[in-house]
Amino acid sequence: MSDALYTNEMLESIKKVEASRPSRIGFEPRRMTADEKEALLAKFHPDYRKENFETLAMGPNKGERVPEELASLLQAHSRIKAKDVDLKNPDYDVDVLVIGGGGAGSSAAIMAHENGADVMIVTKLRHGDANTMMAEGGIQAADKENDSPMIHYVDALGGGHFKNVPELLYKLVTEGPGAVKWLNDLGVMFDKEADGTMITTHGGGTSRKRMHAAKDYSGAEIMRVLRDEVINRGIPVVDFTAAIELILDENGKAAGAVLKNMETGELLVARAKTVVIATGGAGRLHYQGFPTSNHYGATADGLVLAYRVGAPLLYAYTLQYHPTGVAFPAQIFGALVTEKVRSLGAMLINSEGEAFMHPLETRDVSAASIIRECNERGKGIQTQNGYGIWLDTPMIEAIHGAGTIEKRIPAMLRMFLKYGYDMREKPILVYPTLHYQNGGIKIGADGMSDVENLFVAGEAVGGIHGENRLMGNSLLDIIVFGRNAGINAAAKAKTIDKTGKLTLDHIKRFDEELKAAGIKTDKVSPQLLPRYTHGNPKYEAK
Repeated sequence: MSDALYTNEMLESIKKVEASRPSRIGFEPRRMTADEKEALLAKFHPDYRKENFETLAMGPNKGERVPEELASLLQAHSRIKAKDVDLKNPDYDVDVLVIGGGGAGSSAAIMAHENGADVMIVTKLRHGDANTMMAEGGIQAADKENDSPMIHYVDALGGGHFKNVPELLYKLVTEGPGAVKWLNDLGVMFDKEADGTMITTHGGGTSRKRMHAAKDYSGAEIMRVLRDEVINRGIPVVDFTAAIELILDENGKAAGAVLKNMETGELLVARAKTVVIATGGAGRLHYQGFPTSNHYGATADGLVLAYRVGAPLLYAYTLQYHPTGVAFPAQIFGALVTEKVRSLGAMLINSEGEAFMHPLETRDVSAASIIRECNERGKGIQTQNGYGIWLDTPMIEAIHGAGTIEKRIPAMLRMFLKYGYDMREKPILVYPTLHYQNGGIKIGADGMSDVENLFVAGEAVGGIHGENRLMGNSLLDIIVFGRNAGINAAAKAKTIDKTGKLTLDHIKRFDEELKAAGIKTDKVSPQLLPRYTHGNPKYEAK
């Protein structure tokens, strides 16, 4: 690894990191008090920047604040007019329509099929192009002798600032062990000891080692198995086809969706007795100009579709900025550096070689600490895209021995080696990156939204994690709530003999509400794909 890849400032700072490393091995920085955390978040976390939020003027969440980028999509016109679509001759007719082809959508489709429903998946990219595929660190489940769902509940409740919806969090933690067993039985290759015992590790904010992983490509391994199961069951998947509007029946119940072929622009109609939204997150909206770890299609489509038919959102004002996104080199700017790197012993270190926080604080506290270090204390390291903080990865092998990084986080090692950087020899630079949509569509414990027959699963759900999510609980929620939505959507579909008359009347009603609220806009939504233009300052890091 050549020193020419670094600036002189970086090399001088690395010397300070290396000099302080021996004194940091075996040393554990003090954890912050609750009051210290609250003060830190209020001053430095992006969710608290009032100037970057807008108060909604219409719709079921009128009067609530959301990120301005999301507000512009929620309060936009539909991409279509009702007259553009022939609802009388549907192109598809199924019991359960699943919108989204990631882990939640696939789990929902599998369980709907398991429960006797005629089910179909539509996804605007390819099956598996989702944040699930990009999840690295692992999946939580309280399945060890020294742990319990109750302890898992308390950890997640504290991490979520006590805003988690109780019945949703209860379902998450109590069904967690069964979800991991289900994945293991399907063929997910979790890390195990020689005797078959699951290897588990800590994550930020956890009081027990309950993180189950497959090296550092846990999400990809889970998605591989779920995709194979969908294929094996013969569940039809319509790729490169986006849902651009939900369809209701004459009684206001969900009854399908208008689809758009992403390659040809052709409009199609899917009629369904029940609908599952599993469209994932919103990182590609680049709230406040932050980079993102999200896949290309994460543009909050499900929130927009649900909002337009009257389904309220919950906690749409809160996002998760993962503390360790790549800050350097520029080629992988914003890519995720899994929390597992810190659970293995790497510490966050400032330009002066100082450990300024406990490495396993919750993600919001860690992100705010890094922003404080760079902005207020002036102890960040300058990069082409802003500033970063060192993550002292050589500490891992100083603690656990040579070969640990290649064995435990091989994908991370390869990502940096591709550009000439060896994380075994020198620390890496990180800065918060948009990672997870804490808020989403409000649901009940059965997975159904306030719009009858409209179910939701995965990152599009609001309330499970409160205002902040702990590592490993997203891979868990896509399985628990994906399965939940599939089971209940199939059961509900069995109670419906025939779908009512299909309508798109809500589009006109929504436009009238926009006009009454004094909103003048030429924007249409959902956005579907991110928009990048050369030199657009909106997508520079803050």
